Amino acid sequence: MPAALDSSSPDWNNCYDRISPTPVLVVSVETPLSDSNVSLNTVFEKLLEYYGPQAWWPAESPLEIMIGAVLTQNTSWKNVEKAIANLKDADLLHLGRLNGTRQEELAEIIRPSGYYRLKAKRLANLIDHVVTRYDGDLEWMFSHDVTSLREELLGINGIGPETADSILLYAGNLKTFVVDTYTARILKRHGWIEWEADYHQIQDHFVSQVPSETEHYNEFHALIVRAGNQFCRKTPKCEGCPLACYLPESGIQEPEY
Repeated sequence: MPAALDSSSPDWNNCYDRISPTPVLVVSVETPLSDSNVSLNTVFEKLLEYYGPQAWWPAESPLEIMIGAVLTQNTSWKNVEKAIANLKDADLLHLGRLNGTRQEELAEIIRPSGYYRLKAKRLANLIDHVVTRYDGDLEWMFSHDVTSLREELLGINGIGPETADSILLYAGNLKTFVVDTYTARILKRHGWIEWEADYHQIQDHFVSQVPSETEHYNEFHALIVRAGNQFCRKTPKCEGCPLACYLPESGIQEPEY
């Protein structure tokens, strides 16, 4: 078990069904899980009750979502919004025009997102792939099998698992669960999964427990992002968090060094 960061007791009074009497977790033996498992369906209901539906991803088109999925790497959404606003002002939320824009020019337009030269290159790689392989037809692209399309996206330089899954789920409305820093942090700090678990093990943990529906994956991930951004930051702010009541009695869990 991971070591506890503090010994303060969480507020149990704001909880219902804290620990699932009969764990519903069904995963392969290769997935390293802790022995303190809470039903993720309970976690979902708690977050939904607290925040309400999120209607995420905030965008006007699948292309805008794809661009946002790249721009949000290592930055806040506020910075992404500024970069996308610049793209709109330049009338570049169009595959053909975007594909014809020089990387140097694109980099300056998306500068607010940070790492703008690197992201301009990654965006160019993604857009070139869509134009070259699918003739710029996103509907055709997203009609393909999700597993093979995911592998295809991962083969594009600069597109990792989180970015690929975000594109598939939010732009393509395809069934895959997105794991981000907040997802990993919330699960590990609550002791629901071991600190050694990687992206795909965390993803399998969710897929094995929650309803296998695109809309559910979408809403659950959006709720996690909301809670993570407000409470489960690098320095946790547990007071008032709707999930604080699910912490172990020993407090936040941290890895042993």
